This record gives sequence, structure tokens and C-alpha cells, in this order.
Amino acid sequence: MASGNNASVTAFILLGLTQQPALQLPLFFIFLGTYVVTTVGNTGLIVLIGLNSHLHTPMYYFLFNLSFIDLCYSSVITPKMLICFVEENTISYAECMAQLYFFSFFVIDECFILTSMAYDRYVTICKPLLYKVTMSHQVCLMLMVGAYGMGFVGALAHTGCMLRLTFCDGNVINHYMCDIPPLLQLSCSSTYINELVVFTVVGISVIVPSLTVSISYTLIISNILRIQSTEGRSKAFSTCSSHIITVSLFFGASAFMYLKPFPAGSLDQDKVSTVFYTIVGPMLNPFIYSLRNKDVKIALNKTLKKGVFS
Repeated sequence: MASGNNASVTAFILLGLTQQPALQLPLFFIFLGTYVVTTVGNTGLIVLIGLNSHLHTPMYYFLFNLSFIDLCYSSVITPKMLICFVEENTISYAECMAQLYFFSFFVIDECFILTSMAYDRYVTICKPLLYKVTMSHQVCLMLMVGAYGMGFVGALAHTGCMLRLTFCDGNVINHYMCDIPPLLQLSCSSTYINELVVFTVVGISVIVPSLTVSISYTLIISNILRIQSTEGRSKAFSTCSSHIITVSLFFGASAFMYLKPFPAGSLDQDKVSTVFYTIVGPMLNPFIYSLRNKDVKIALNKTLKKGVFS
């Protein structure tokens, strides 16, 4: 313990995902494998979209950014988590606040990018004749600037409010990262403002996008059901299915984690919930969007053939 501007601790100890010794090594290799798959999958998708001009469309522009964000925030969380499985993991106060900032930044970005992707699907299916005008390069760029801007503001609000707290009752965080709920439980000063900011920012970043996505897909499904041919309906549904899976996993876990009173539930449950959108989601997204996507498969074959022949 030592004095600082806003805290009486200079470092925290992260307890990790579990305290059971028998599970430490198996979980280390499981999450190491998960991180390797996440890194390779998202990097591969980024490179594939960048190298193939026929993938330079709004849908893949958003997917490019989604893969970049998944890669980034997985890298913010997972390496530090892996250390918890093999030794006592100490993180400095400055590193903890930096991790909280970048984690919040990338998670909020993902909320709005997923919303932009839902809007893109809506225009594709419901307004196909106006697609090129509605989803122009300028519109896509504005949507991405807006997403990153919301991430910057939201992360700044979370981190700024956390910096004003005093931590004097202990420095052991019952989590594998510096997340908001376990940090608030450690604080010995009033957390009312922090909780208000969390519900405000998370409400804007989760509830508003969730409603937007829900309205988009209500209109999409209504439009699909009016398609006469079975083949046409099947094709339209397959276009949206990947995004629906990603949205359900991400927003469901996020809402369960943050849209509840902070004393409610246990931190062990929160840790399991957090795993789904910080580690499992970024690993699955490249496969969800590529395995059933003919354009990605064609691009992969072309890229591999170029590599072999070159």
C-alpha cells in the first residue's frame, strides 16, 4: 500500500478465473489455444478483406472493423488472464486503469459496429434498390467515426469516474481483469456517481443498439416472410443468421453483466459471463462470418492459390 493522487494502493492482485489448483493448468492451455485461434482467425479475416477487392463493400468494411476490434480487446484481456493461471498476477494501478479504458473503448465500439451491421442488413433486404446510395462510402465512414467516438467518450467517462475513487480496504480484485464491478466493490468511497455513469453509458451502448437491432430485424423478417420463393427466403435468412448469432451472444452477456444492481449476483457468475463476450465471442466471430459465406470462401481460395503459385 502507498499513497497516490486518487488511490491508497499502487498495485492490485488479480485472482483470476478460478482458485482451484487442479484447474489452473488445463484452463491455461484452453485459453491459450483460444487466444491463438482468436488472433489467427481475426488477423486472417482482416488480411483477406484487405487483399480482395470484391470484398470492399459496406458489409465487409464493417466486418473488417469488427475483426480489428475483437483482436484488440481480446489482446487487452487474455494475456494478463493467462498469467493468473501460472503465478500471482500483480497489475499496477496505472496499468489497471489503462486496461479498463481500452477494454471499455473496444467493447462500446463493438456495440455500435454490430448496430451498423444490422442497419446494413436492413437496407440490403428491405431497400435493395437504394443500397448504393444509402450505404455510400461517406455514410459507412460516418457510422465508423460515430462508433469509435462513442467508444472514446464512454471509456473516458468510466475511467475518469474510477480515477476519483479511493481504494483503501484491499487490493485483491476477484476477477481476471480490471473490470468495473469488482473495482467498485473494493472502493472505500462513495460509488453512487460511478454506478449512475455505468447505467447511463451501458444503457446508451447496449439498450439503444439492442432496440435498433431488434427493430431492424423485425422489419427484415417481415420483409423476408413476404418473399414468395422458398429459395429466396432461405437465402435472405442465411444472410442475417451470422449477425443474429453474434448480436445475441454479445448483447446478452453484456446486459446480464452490467444492467443489474452491483451488489446483486456473485463475482464468480460475473466472471463466467464476461468470458463469453471477452474471449469466446472474439474467437467465434471469424468462423461465424466465414464458414457459411461464399464470398469469403472464394476470396480464401483465390488468396491461397496466389500464395501457392507465387
